[in-house]
This record gives sequence, structure tokens and C-alpha cells, in this order.
Amino acid sequence: MLTSPSSLDPSKDNGVGLSDSTLSQHRRKMLDLINRLHMTGVQTDMDLPMIAVIGSQSAGKSSLIESISGITLPRSAGTCTRCPTECKLSRSEDAWKCIVKLHITTGPSGQPCDVVNIPFGSPITDKADVEDRIRRAQRAILNPTTNAQKFLIELEDQTAEEAELSFSKNCVSLEISGKDVADLSFVDLPGLIASVGSSGKTGDIDLVKGLVASYIEKPSCVILLTVTCETDFENQGAHHLTKQYDPEGKRTVGVLTKPDRIPDGEEGSWMRFIRNEQEPLVNHWYCVKQPGSQMLKDGISWAEARKQENDFFALTQPWSTVEPQYQKFLRTSNLTERLSTILSELIAKRLPEIHKELSNILRKTRDEMRTLPKAPSTDPVGEVWNVVGQFSSHLSRRLEGTPDEDGILQTIRPHQQAFKRAVRATAPLFIPWGEDDDRELPEADFLANEEDEPQKPQGMAPSVLIPRSPTPKSEEIYIEDVLNHAQRARTRELPDNYPFIVQQTYIQEFTEKWEMPSQTLFDEVHNILKNDLSILVHEHFGKMGRGGALHSVLMIVNEHLDAAAKQAKEKIDWLLELEKAPTTLNVHYYSDYKTKFLGYYKGCRDHGELTTKLQNYRAPATTHMNPNHGQTFQQAVHKALAGLTEAGLSVQAGDLPKLLPVDPMEPALIIMAGVRAYFQVAYKRFADMVPLAIDYEIVRGLHKGIEQALLDGLSLTGPDAHERCKQMVQEPSTVASKRTELQKKLDRLHAASSELRKLFV
Repeated sequence: MLTSPSSLDPSKDNGVGLSDSTLSQHRRKMLDLINRLHMTGVQTDMDLPMIAVIGSQSAGKSSLIESISGITLPRSAGTCTRCPTECKLSRSEDAWKCIVKLHITTGPSGQPCDVVNIPFGSPITDKADVEDRIRRAQRAILNPTTNAQKFLIELEDQTAEEAELSFSKNCVSLEISGKDVADLSFVDLPGLIASVGSSGKTGDIDLVKGLVASYIEKPSCVILLTVTCETDFENQGAHHLTKQYDPEGKRTVGVLTKPDRIPDGEEGSWMRFIRNEQEPLVNHWYCVKQPGSQMLKDGISWAEARKQENDFFALTQPWSTVEPQYQKFLRTSNLTERLSTILSELIAKRLPEIHKELSNILRKTRDEMRTLPKAPSTDPVGEVWNVVGQFSSHLSRRLEGTPDEDGILQTIRPHQQAFKRAVRATAPLFIPWGEDDDRELPEADFLANEEDEPQKPQGMAPSVLIPRSPTPKSEEIYIEDVLNHAQRARTRELPDNYPFIVQQTYIQEFTEKWEMPSQTLFDEVHNILKNDLSILVHEHFGKMGRGGALHSVLMIVNEHLDAAAKQAKEKIDWLLELEKAPTTLNVHYYSDYKTKFLGYYKGCRDHGELTTKLQNYRAPATTHMNPNHGQTFQQAVHKALAGLTEAGLSVQAGDLPKLLPVDPMEPALIIMAGVRAYFQVAYKRFADMVPLAIDYEIVRGLHKGIEQALLDGLSLTGPDAHERCKQMVQEPSTVASKRTELQKKLDRLHAASSELRKLFV
């Protein structure tokens, strides 16, 4: 170490580290592999074997590093402790050299960045030049916004300028190789700070502590703990931090420094560490002796320093008389050899686990990357046009109908059926008797097969009533009210004739009630389409860019939907207007229903039971009568029909009610039958046309022109289309940052995987 460039005598250097490295070639490959893995930066993502040298300031940590590596570290301005220094030592048959690099893992503000290893100057072949190069490299690390090359060429007195950062996670990397260099790799961490001066920052205490903790908290980190013998053990913070992360001492190697400064009479307490009696460690405690500051100024060589260390332990009590089994824990050479063994064995043990962990992390990172939105295209116009086309096609399929349970048509259908029931519920409820009569209106059998009408159980007699939903009294129209209305409306009509206005009034009363269910159906369909549109827009545009495209598309498609809805509403209003003027060309259908309703209403009158029996009459199987019993109804009717036939009158049983006395309410019954028959014609027509109009204008019609509306609304055809599309697909900064972070992680992991594969080639 051990001397400044001005006083170092290279001729006095007879070797560094382990002069006769006996590590196997396999172990060398292990160390090289871990060094290459560290160069990829993958230690950010997984636990890699390493040795971290820690200690409090002035614990002799730098001197220890110098004794192991054989180089001199900067001593001025305190910069040597302000960023980690990676030392990668390897034995080589080539001449000694040192390559200095800047290992950058974080940006100027401390955020993770692409891992880069920047060569800092040409390889060094003269050990005297190492100290100055390291000092300049540290200045470059502490001034991240300045071009690193500036610090290579600046004058010596300029390196003392105040740095941008007081500490940094970025490293100065030293790759040292030579014939007499030990096979060992470690990182020298900034010394723990107990206090700061007036010009210091109190935050640096925790900053350095956090930096050290980020290394030693990892299970595969071997902690090289330096403890100075000139300060009370309990007052050295590095020990307490080590105990926090390695409480059982399984991965800590303790090193006692400055044994020559132990006060007289206190040697015994420190010897307890060497015997592993005090704070025992699995890998034991070691003790080293480095040159003092005066010796460094005098230019002591590395070889002379090692000789003095050996003499100290051989001649100084109590070290010289310690039991033979503990002699191996004294001297730097023994420590270096043990560290090499520990690290290489740890690498060999961890290698299968590293391979497995790397594969798992790669898989999880790829999965996480797949959760992100699709990366912006290099052709933003093409990307936006493609998404618009996909959205339009998807919408078209939905509107035409899909066999899905949640399809648009499947969602609309229940509302169409509810609309039809609501319109049918407006049927005028004519009562063919007076208001004082408390009889219940029987079901009309000919309506039993009407869609959605309640069905009577098979075999039920026609007179059995089917329960109906309760109808408000105000909706019941009694026969005398109909007759009174007809009589009041007469003007110049002949007797037994009544003006059409009577029927028209009743018809308008029920057609006016059709507006509300029509509006309800329209609103429901409009809302269904609006919700479905929103889902489709979010599905296709939700992950595009920063949300601006989503907002714009929602506005455009909703405006297009509203325009289609306006057309549909106009058609519904037009259909309602048509129904205000009663008319039909479906004469057969109307006449058939009128005849049925007239017979139904008459059957409900005073002779209703007789009329019903006659309508249900079936000729008996035989005309033979048992004289001992009275005639049955069917036999009596059969006899009457036979007598009329003999008289030359061919009639049916259903014609017999005409022989009954004329009903004074006959005109009212005819009006009631006509209105009710027209309702059957009109409501079925209306119940079909309104859903058809809505489907044509707002459902199937929604797709018409929507793609062009999007192209125009998003300005995808104008001169600034490229810039607009570029802005639309530009992803949110949070997503971009996450993508960049994951991509950098993938790059590190792929690089690490490549290095692992090389090991077995």
C-alpha cells in the first residue's frame, strides 16, 4: 500500500497478496464468473456471493485493503471513503496491470439506470499511478453530471473542488491482475460515520449506514468486519450493524487492526477474540498489523510491510506465544488465503441456486412486463388506425348479434318483451254489465294462446276464471257508460247508428298510453348501448397513451350515439302520431276479433251461460232417449236443431242465441267489440314497429358512420395526423418508467444468463 506515488519504489515490490496462489482452475472460473455477474449489475435483482469490507472510520480498513491488493488508496480529502471500491484480484501469467472502470448503477438523482461499466483511462502498468487514478475516478463518481473524462485530464489542484454528492452507490472498479496477485474479489464500503463536523451533513450518517446495510443484508454477502484495537470494542458501530444482519456470526470474518496500539495490560481482552471466546464467529477472528502513518510517509514497500508484520507477531507478546492452533489467525497472508477459500466455496455452493433463482426472476419479470400495455409503435398513425378498425369491427359484431349471454341483443330482448307487455296492458277493460254488478269478468278463451297470456290448465272448463292482475277501478269501462257516451255523441245519424268519434275516443285513450312504454324502451336501449360502447372503448383504447385518446373517443362515440338516438326518437314519435288516426287494412283479422269479442261480451250478459253452452255444444253420439229419465241439455239442443231442420231451417247451435230477445245494450256491445278488436290489431302492429325502429336507427344504425366519425373526430386524416397520433399513443410516464425499469432488469438478467452459460461451454 502503502506509499504515495512520489515515494513508492517499485523495485522494492516483491509481490502482492498471495505470492503463490494454489487455487484450482475451477475456483478461478468461479471467481471470474461472479465478477462478470457483478459487472452485469444483476446483484440488484438477486443475491450474489461477495465480500464486503466494512468498519468505522479510522478502523484501519483502507490499510487492510492496501495490504491485500498491493496498491495504494487515496488518503487526501477523504474521498477514499465516499463511494464503494470494487477490487477484483486475479492471478495471471501476464505482467501486472490495473484497469479502472466506473461501475454505474444509479443516475444523478439516485434512481436506477442502465448498468454501465465505463473504462476510466487506459490500463495502468505502473503501481505508482494507481492512487492518482483512483482519486480521479472517485471525483468522477461524486460528480455524475460532469463528463468523467474531465477528471482524467484536469490538473491535480482542481480535483479538490467541492463534489456534487457527498456519497454515492456507484463504484470505482479495480481489475488487478499479475503473476503474484491473489484470486480474490471484494468491495470496500465507506466507513461508518459516528458524527459529522460543522461542514458536514448530518444526513450522511444514515446515508452511509443505509449504503452498507444494502450490501450486508444479503445472505450471500461475506462480511469482512474491521475492528481497531485502539478503541473500545463496544463503541465501534460496525460491529453492532453486523450483529443486526448476521446475529449468529455465520458469514462474518472479523479482523482486528492496529494491535500495536493496544494500551498496556489490555492485550488479554483482545486475545479472547483470536481464541474465538469473545463474540465468536463461525469463520473466526483474525489480526493484522499494517504500517503506521510515518512509515507510509517514508515510503515503505509492500514486501517490507509484510516482513514487519511477520516480525511483529513473531516477536511481540502475547501474539508470539499464542497457542499454535491460533497462529493461523494472525497476519494478512492467512486472512487473504481464508477469504479466497470462503468466497470460492460459497460460489460453488450457490451456483445451482443462482441458476434457479435467475430463471425464476426472469420468468416473473417477463410476466410483469406482459401486464403492461403494449409498447408505443414506431408507426403511431398506423397503430391508431388499426385500433379504430378493430373497435369498429368489434362493435359491428356486437350490434349484429353474438351468441353470448351478455350480448347486446340478449340484453335488449327482456326490455322489448316488457315493452310489449306494457302496451298490451293498456287494452281497454270493457265490462258488459252495470257497475252495481259484482260478478268477475271471465277470461276470453280465444286469447288463451296469445303470447305471454296466462294459460289455463288442460281440461279446465271455459267458465273457470284465470286470475288477472288487479286493475284500477278507473280503468274499467262499464257498458252503460259506453252507451251513454254513444248517445251523447249522436248528431244527425239515423236510428241505431252512432258516430265513429265514440270508437275513436276510446282508441285514442289507449294509444296515448303507449308513449310512456315507448320512451322507457328507448331509454333502456340507449343506456345499454352507451354502457356497452363505454366497455368497448375502454377495451380498445383504455391502455392507449396517457388517457387522452380514451377521453376523445368516448366523446366522439357518445355524440354519434346521441345522433342515432335522435333519429330513433323521431321515428318513435312518428309512429305514435300514426296511431292517433285509427285505420287498418287487416280487415280479416279485425273482423275475426270483432266477432269473437262480440260473442264474448254477449256471453257475459244475462243469457251468458246459455250462450256459452250453445257455443260449446257437441252433438250426442246417439239420439236414443231413456224414457225413464229427463232430457239432457245436449239432447234438448239436438232435438231443437232437428226440428228446425225438418222445417227447412238449417242452423247451428251457435245461431240459437239469436232467437233470444234483443239486448237493449246491443249498440254498446258492438262498439266495445269494435274497439277491443282494433286494439288487438293496433297493439301488435305497434309492438313490432317501435322495437324495429329502435333497432334500425340506434342499434344497427349505430355502426353506420362511426368509423368515419372517429377518423374525423381524432383528425387522423389531416396534415398533423402523425403528431396527433404520436401524442395519443405516448404512454403515461409511470408506465414508461415501469417499462424502462423492467427492460433494464431483463437486460441485466439476460446478460447474467449469458455469463452462466459460458461457464459450461
